Amino acid sequence: MLDFRLNDEYEALRQAVREFAVEAVAPVIGDYYERHAFPYDLIRQMGKMGLFGLPFPTESGGEGGDYFALCLALEELARVDSSVAITLEAGVSLGAMPIHRFGTREQKERWLPALCRGESLAAFGLTEPGFGSDAVGTTTRAVLDGDEWVINGSKAFITNAGTDIPSLVTVTAVTGENPDGTKELSTIIVPSGTPGFTVLPGYSKVGWCASDTHELAFDGVRVPAANLLGERGRGFANFLAVLDKGRIAISALAVGCIQACLDASVDYAKSRNAFGRPIGSNQAVAFKCADMRVARGTGDNHGVTIAARPLT
Repeated sequence: MLDFRLNDEYEALRQAVREFAVEAVAPVIGDYYERHAFPYDLIRQMGKMGLFGLPFPTESGGEGGDYFALCLALEELARVDSSVAITLEAGVSLGAMPIHRFGTREQKERWLPALCRGESLAAFGLTEPGFGSDAVGTTTRAVLDGDEWVINGSKAFITNAGTDIPSLVTVTAVTGENPDGTKELSTIIVPSGTPGFTVLPGYSKVGWCASDTHELAFDGVRVPAANLLGERGRGFANFLAVLDKGRIAISALAVGCIQACLDASVDYAKSRNAFGRPIGSNQAVAFKCADMRVARGTGDNHGVTIAARPLT
């Protein structure tokens, strides 16, 4: 029989992140939302907790953990606030992970330690205004001029690119043409502050108001040829590999959001009175909460087991 309970190490991590989310994030995040401000203090605390380094080896400045540990942290953060959760998810899965997986030793030594400590954030430059995240439709171009790449184009809806602590953006760009006539796509590291690299004003969003999302413009941006990330022409394959794991992390974030909705539903069913009793005492409401709990899957039973019987 399979045992889905967490081992002691994972459970300790889950509890630590849960306590941080409830005690540090929940009381202040509403103010950040109202101001559409980035929560630098919370990010610094997450960095000190080692959350940005969870899936990276210790020799790179990470915690020596795994992707499951990251997903646990994301779920508990998203259970309180998805802006903070997506900042961690994008900073790790999309920002630092390409450097870890495809970077040279020099690139890893230069960028990963600060990224693992949460002292800086990296961005994932794939999506474009006219093509979404369809890398095949990439129009941003990079031309090799001597020992430098010259990049022109734009990216849209990029997370963590416009904060006060950015370090780089990895950009997918057309660098030539394959023998079969298709676009040759490569990935190039563009450090923040490079001349010609402009972070445009942030988007006005309905949700995730405390996360950082911007359009990026590249006008004659020059970076060293050594900033090529991975093999030339492997940009499409590499980014697909990064996105595969990124989707797992987003799934963990979504599960946390679902749990938060269920928690709120159960609390409301227990506190909302109609006709002299809590609405959760009605089977229709109780069964609805129970069905939501089953759909949520395995996890802790924070206030949820009550939903399987009258919520009195």
